[in-house]
Amino acid sequence: MATSCSSSMTMAFQVSCSVKNKKPSVVLDNIEYFKTTLSSAISKQPLLRRLMQQGPMHIDVSKLFQNASAKLLDTFVDSVFEFIDQPLLPSQKNFAPVDELEGEGVVIKSIIGRIPDDFTEGVYIRNGPNPLFGGLKSTKSVFGRSSHIWIEGEGMLHALYFMKNDVVSSDGCRWTVRYNNRHVETETYKLEKQRNKPSFLPAIGGDSPAILSAYLLNLLRFGKVNKYLSNTNVFEHSGKFYSVAENHIPQEIDILTLETLGNWDVSGAWNRPFISHPKRAPGTGELVMMGVDAVEPFWEVGVVSADGKELIHKADLKLNRCSICHEIGVTERYNVIMDIALTINIKRLVGGGPLVKYNEEEYARIGVMPRYGDASSVRWFKVEPNCTFHIINSFEAGEEVVVWGCKALDSVIGPSNECSSDNEGTSTAEDASKLYSHAYEWRLNMESGEVRERYLTGKNISMDFPMINGSFTGLKNGFGYAQVVDSVASSTSGSLKYSGIAKLHFEEPAEREGGLENEEIKVERHMFEENTFCSGAAFVPKQSDSSRAGTSFEEVEEDDGWVITFVHNEDTNISQVYVIDTKEFCSEPVAKIALPCRVPYGFHGAFMPTSTNT
Repeated sequence: MATSCSSSMTMAFQVSCSVKNKKPSVVLDNIEYFKTTLSSAISKQPLLRRLMQQGPMHIDVSKLFQNASAKLLDTFVDSVFEFIDQPLLPSQKNFAPVDELEGEGVVIKSIIGRIPDDFTEGVYIRNGPNPLFGGLKSTKSVFGRSSHIWIEGEGMLHALYFMKNDVVSSDGCRWTVRYNNRHVETETYKLEKQRNKPSFLPAIGGDSPAILSAYLLNLLRFGKVNKYLSNTNVFEHSGKFYSVAENHIPQEIDILTLETLGNWDVSGAWNRPFISHPKRAPGTGELVMMGVDAVEPFWEVGVVSADGKELIHKADLKLNRCSICHEIGVTERYNVIMDIALTINIKRLVGGGPLVKYNEEEYARIGVMPRYGDASSVRWFKVEPNCTFHIINSFEAGEEVVVWGCKALDSVIGPSNECSSDNEGTSTAEDASKLYSHAYEWRLNMESGEVRERYLTGKNISMDFPMINGSFTGLKNGFGYAQVVDSVASSTSGSLKYSGIAKLHFEEPAEREGGLENEEIKVERHMFEENTFCSGAAFVPKQSDSSRAGTSFEEVEEDDGWVITFVHNEDTNISQVYVIDTKEFCSEPVAKIALPCRVPYGFHGAFMPTSTNT
């Protein structure tokens, strides 16, 4: 089991499809007959061909069930499939789900240190998987085994609210801090919650016949081949807030109550999944996003108006494979697209292979696309094989487009990929190290087509879940931050764990004995106490009085602010939120905020200023 995303991240893709004209005839009173029918369907592939060829449409479930009772389907699943809890090792206990709080949350009373007076009013919020019914499940049946992979599990939001008081308390505190958590109530969450038992069969990891039967039965019963997770990231656009994962469109969230308000389809113009990291374009404020699906068109890029009301551009990139993409980059003029060799392939699954697979022998490339371009306008640059989920930043520098990201040489996304050196998916310590990401640079020359690549921080420090001052997205920036991988703890538990935060100085070379090392940049590290690990770190920029009044961000230094993160001490089983001064990065956190309950490790976090929204 592993926890890197990201990320984020959730690659249990929803296959959008419809079944038209002929309705499948499924006999449910004889298991052997059903097995024969399923085998025939798989070999002839009429339904699967439709899964791969049909565009996104809605299924009329009532018509689909005219010849087969939903109750009989449930009875068949209950009698043939056994749900089994996936066990957690002692070192993985903080991946276990928690219950929701009741009411509007809890006011925090225990704070070590002091929240700075010039801290920003707002909400620090983090998303992550919090599976229903005790945890992730596997099933076993006459078709074999299928299982949830570690990135699955219904999304739960954990939020910390910072409200500044007009009156200073007796202990000198100017702040009220409140914690709340709540599940993201997608359509499938509400369906299973109402049924009060696991209902969707796992359809990502496991034996090919079991996954295919799970696809078909989920489709017959619910009109969907898998659950909508919404467990990876939270973002804001035009004053509205959204929870998202790659297998569905985002859900709008009431940031003050964490209530799910409904799906966001951009006024009906977007009917396919969102990547987890859409980006706001510098200058225009437009939202650039991409939808990746397991059926053609595999990739589509969209641009949403600054007010969030209109899809002003949409383009099919006409890829010939479904490469998994977690994040898109932007510059002042371009969209930056990572086409890596981690793919989802239904045909491969039908042939007995894995649904999700990373193949370092396939090509990897980066696309640079004009903001409102099409497939023919993308300039593709072939790069060394890599598995990069997260972009630190991208920007234009003369004739070059510069891309900074967290590059790994293998993928933690997949049915059996873990960090342990003794599991069947990764056989050696060297192979395990390929799963760890490092800060990396690609320089793409738009004139000559030349590509220059280098490690920014060497290979001695692994990191992921990067963040920057958001005002510099798509522009040249001097600083970045990322969670530091603890290779020992990760290898021991088989789950990626992060034991500190790194501050990257992009314009300052690293210091080494005997002088400066020009090829590497300076890195500061803020490391936590022993057996303490973080998730969902975010950067909070300091706002001066003038910047609050609406003046330029240039009046405040780029790295003037705080990194805020959820942390958990595995020895004490206590969860806290740390606030770290980025100007005194290696010093103790300025505040350690004790939380009223355990917060499981999760994916991406964000800080949302709310003073203008409340």
